[in-house]
Amino acid sequence: MAGGKIRKEKPSSRGAPSSNHYQGGISFHKSKGQHILKNPLLVDSIVQKSGIKSTDVVLEIGPGTGNLTKKLLEVGKMVVAIELDPRMVLELQRRFQGTPFSNRLKVIQGDVLKTDLPYFDICVANIPYQISSPLTFKLLNHQPFFRCAIIMFQREFAMRLVAQPGDTLYCRLSVNTQLYARVSHLLKVGKNNFRPPPKVDSSVVRIEPRKPRPQVNPKEWDGFIRICFIRKNKTLGSIFRIKNVLSMLEKNYKTLQALQQLQDGSSGSTNAEMDILGLGDSKEDHSMDMDDGTDEEMEVEDGDADGEASEFKQKVLAGVKERDYSEKRASKLSQEEFLHLLSQFNMAGIHFS
Repeated sequence: MAGGKIRKEKPSSRGAPSSNHYQGGISFHKSKGQHILKNPLLVDSIVQKSGIKSTDVVLEIGPGTGNLTKKLLEVGKMVVAIELDPRMVLELQRRFQGTPFSNRLKVIQGDVLKTDLPYFDICVANIPYQISSPLTFKLLNHQPFFRCAIIMFQREFAMRLVAQPGDTLYCRLSVNTQLYARVSHLLKVGKNNFRPPPKVDSSVVRIEPRKPRPQVNPKEWDGFIRICFIRKNKTLGSIFRIKNVLSMLEKNYKTLQALQQLQDGSSGSTNAEMDILGLGDSKEDHSMDMDDGTDEEMEVEDGDADGEASEFKQKVLAGVKERDYSEKRASKLSQEEFLHLLSQFNMAGIHFS
């Protein structure tokens, strides 16, 4: 409930829209991603699995009317809640005003994707599903490191986060997230646990940032992984023969050669200070169709062209021949194999950003 755009609802001639649900006189709108947890046992289970300490500052995203907030305040030192809807902000302030919790709750009104996050030890969130990907990478980009995040996602998105090589849902999102975090599935949550109920089931996932961050240039990594998953069930040998892929890589190669004397080092050098926000793509959350990759505009180059183009093509294909990568598929490659293949390309002067 803390991110994404709020669309104005057109009231019906008889008052509030029939799709609205109410709690304490406040209407909830599905179009705004407002789905409030109504099962107290589930709320208790989420808090218990969060492992919150009495010294922890807890970040809650999308607190709504405060059902989960109250439980977080009971176990943590302080709760910082970020909420987009001003009606919910007023409800939170009203609910806890004059209680022992009032001085341990800070409410920030705003879009979480546009808000500078404060210090926190642990994040607990029931979020609008349309911001799942950008929010995940905003959290992973946050400094200083937090201990973990316990987040409710649409179930299919959650299963992509935790998918392993060879799984049907293993995709670019899986690889990118697991590069920067350990991810585990905690709970499956049925749609009837919410008011109003969403169209899909949900899952609670634990995300624990890797410390320190991997020494990888995020832009270089993302460009490489995007190419590998253009057609995730094609072999890498086939993917790196695609005409448009070779043209893009050759353009990068020539540009880097031309600029080499002006640079202190290779553009492929690692830079752990670069942010990783670009790895989160909100469009992917809407379609959940991230890596089926049927880019019909890319044609496989059947034969070798003469001269320089042919020489560069052989340079690229030499990279995927090591360890028989040319016969492997991105959908079955491990994190270590992706890292190794990227380093082989970079050492050959082939870059992806």
